[in-house]
Amino acid sequence: QVQLVESGGGLVQAGGSLRLSCAASGIVFSTNTMGWYRQAPGKQRELVATMSSGGTVNYEDSVKGRFTISRDNAKNTVYLQMNSLKPEDTAVYLCYRRSEYGATRISWGQGTQVTVSS
Repeated sequence: QVQLVESGGGLVQAGGSLRLSCAASGIVFSTNTMGWYRQAPGKQRELVATMSSGGTVNYEDSVKGRFTISRDNAKNTVYLQMNSLKPEDTAVYLCYRRSEYGATRISWGQGTQVTVSS
């Protein structure tokens, strides 16, 4: 059974930083693209950042230069370092994985709330 468990969310003032973690189990972590999406109230879920098994990264334009995605294959964990946070970054952040081999399989975590106060 695939499990993606996020942690690290919370309340922070604008300009502050948070580091999200997502621990994965039930998958061969190193063969998956891992990433983060977010969903704010009343808005569609949007991509924040992804990292392929080979290290290729992709960021949503509004977070470029502020957020950094990384992964530790030995710990089956993906991270999102978020700096210079803005109130518009407030959302539930969800961990995501997509298999890169065989049939495409996608899984989501439950999400962790990030709230940025002005």
